[in-house]
Amino acid sequence: MLGSRAAGFARGLWSVALASLPGWRGRSSALARATGAPHGGDLQPSACPGPRGRQLSLSAAAVVNSAPRPLQPYLRLMRLDKPIGTWLLYLPCTWSIGLAAEPGCFPDWYMLSLFGTGAILMRGAGCTINDMWDQDYDKKVTRTASRPIAAGDISTFQSFVFLGGQLTLALGVLLCLNYYSIALGAGSLLLVITYPLMKRITYWPQLALGLTFNWGALLGWSAIKGSCDPSVCLPLYFSGVMWTLIYDTIYAHQDKRDDVLIGLKSTALRFGENTKLWLSGFSVAMLGALSLVGVNSGQTAPYYAALGAVGAHLTHQKWGLKILPRLIL
Repeated sequence: MLGSRAAGFARGLWSVALASLPGWRGRSSALARATGAPHGGDLQPSACPGPRGRQLSLSAAAVVNSAPRPLQPYLRLMRLDKPIGTWLLYLPCTWSIGLAAEPGCFPDWYMLSLFGTGAILMRGAGCTINDMWDQDYDKKVTRTASRPIAAGDISTFQSFVFLGGQLTLALGVLLCLNYYSIALGAGSLLLVITYPLMKRITYWPQLALGLTFNWGALLGWSAIKGSCDPSVCLPLYFSGVMWTLIYDTIYAHQDKRDDVLIGLKSTALRFGENTKLWLSGFSVAMLGALSLVGVNSGQTAPYYAALGAVGAHLTHQKWGLKILPRLIL
């Protein structure tokens, strides 16, 4: 019988393919599409058009909009209305938890739930830190001007207090793990605090984001096994970083004009017309590292089948990407 950890990780890799579609960060509501129907009392005959019934929406944005008004700015500050970023933080955790499962056993559901909670809290904390650092820049960019701090819905002091609350809850989650994992998790805090600053000083802020967002690839394994196995965890972490460079470089192209105007840097500006070539290199590195993970952890056919599907998707995505030949200001 094929090991279920291979099958579980195969599903995780397919999630990678789905999550890395172009424009992911601007289209997070696609993960939970609205569904609705008119109330019975509002139905009208087709010949007599009347008021349309209210729709019941299950999208993350609709849930945030239905929350008590005083809470909404804080929920938007956490980006709860745009959950794709939380998934991108959570998925590397699920990869390592799935790989660490014993052959023939499902991944630890308690750990998956614990890391899911931690991903929500730490993604919220990271967004809060980012918006505190970037509030002056956000006011100058149409896409970010409506963020709660930039728009004046939340003061800097209020966001600082809110950040403390999120980090306290995240610490509670971390303390549920073993001592090795507590120390390893605490080590990521410096990355969480500093990565929003990288776009001011380097053309590689996406690398800093990758180092931060994929820490769970190390932490998930240690939470199950008690320590990290470098032969598995390091190539898994590296592959996650390459994946982040792929999707966040694609996303950064939509902000090139604003980045130039306000003096920020990105890999999109660094690569320019050579973006597809760089993305090809990152894709090869990612797939190579994941292949090494499979060999070192004794994976079987489902793992490599999923890896092939991911490779096909990345190729399709790369060739479907349209890069403007040059930035005209």
